[in-house]
Amino acid sequence: METDGRRITVGEVSARLPGLGGRRWEVALERGSIEVELYAPRGSDPQTPHSRDEIYIVVRGSGEFVNGDVRTPFTAGDLLLVPAGVTHRFESFTSDLGAWVIFYGPEGGERPPR
Repeated sequence: METDGRRITVGEVSARLPGLGGRRWEVALERGSIEVELYAPRGSDPQTPHSRDEIYIVVRGSGEFVNGDVRTPFTAGDLLLVPAGVTHRFESFTSDLGAWVIFYGPEGGERPPR
């Protein structure tokens, strides 16, 4: 995507979904160790654990989020943190679900504070 990274809208990235082969995520920005995507699963969320820490910022929709052993409700405006390697997924979500996903830091994740 051609951008200087100063302003990227949900609408412009959403317009590119679904992507190749029905892909339900699209890269919006890459800079250094940060990668920002828009994720919009439909029907089910087939994610597997990722190798870097990630933050989801829900921009539309609601449902339940499974994060390791914890299940929590979410809605638009919520921020969800998932450490690297942790099993996670969206469940029982509305058909309009869309979330910014921010991958950051080194492979294996940041070290937790002591």
